[in-house]
Amino acid sequence: MGEFEPRVHLPWEQSAKIQEMAFAQEQREALHLLQGIENGTLSTSQASHLVDEADPVLVYFIFTWLRKRYEGHPASEGVLGRLLELTQGHSNVKNAMSEGAEDSIVAWFEDEYSYRDLSAAEFIEIVVEKLEG
Repeated sequence: MGEFEPRVHLPWEQSAKIQEMAFAQEQREALHLLQGIENGTLSTSQASHLVDEADPVLVYFIFTWLRKRYEGHPASEGVLGRLLELTQGHSNVKNAMSEGAEDSIVAWFEDEYSYRDLSAAEFIEIVVEKLEG
């Protein structure tokens, strides 16, 4: 009695922890891409490289969120200009957008949510959760 007994982690607890960590990492990476394009902190080649590593549906969602969010916005010229440069200058981005647009998750999201009503963090959380779920 009084001796320390290490806690035994059951396999499903370890699996859940690993999934939680992977989910958080996916969210950070997606938010990094979104904010990098939005704020101009990623070059087009850096953003293009991140697009190569991302799920095409996520790419479609990020670009669509930025387009919808910045329609008629005073800062639209910079953000929309970066989106245009990425889609016109990097075929991988255009291909990911086309592939992602066809996924049924897009229709689900657009029926349930409005892009403009969600902050970047809220948006990424919803989308990554749905893609990973």
